[in-house]
Amino acid sequence: MKRIFSVFILSTISFTSPSWADIQRVTLSVPDMNCPVCPITVQKSLEAVNGVKTVETSLENKEAVVTYDDEKVTLENLTLATKNTGYPSTRKDQ
Repeated sequence: MKRIFSVFILSTISFTSPSWADIQRVTLSVPDMNCPVCPITVQKSLEAVNGVKTVETSLENKEAVVTYDDEKVTLENLTLATKNTGYPSTRKDQ
């Protein structure tokens, strides 16, 4: 019985893939957001990027806070997504 249990544990460990990706959080400055629809447009463009987990936009602060998987998406992908919808963005210093 112990042998079967040991084989099961070893096979489970060897078939489990490690997760090397880190979840990152970045605040993007989006200075061209100036109407109530702008944050929605920016949010939708960022959410469409593969690897983005969450997006919170603020018209008042003219920013978007993005949580993403750094193995699937880069900061460049995020800024390109906003730029392509007419809202250029840059990383906001924390």
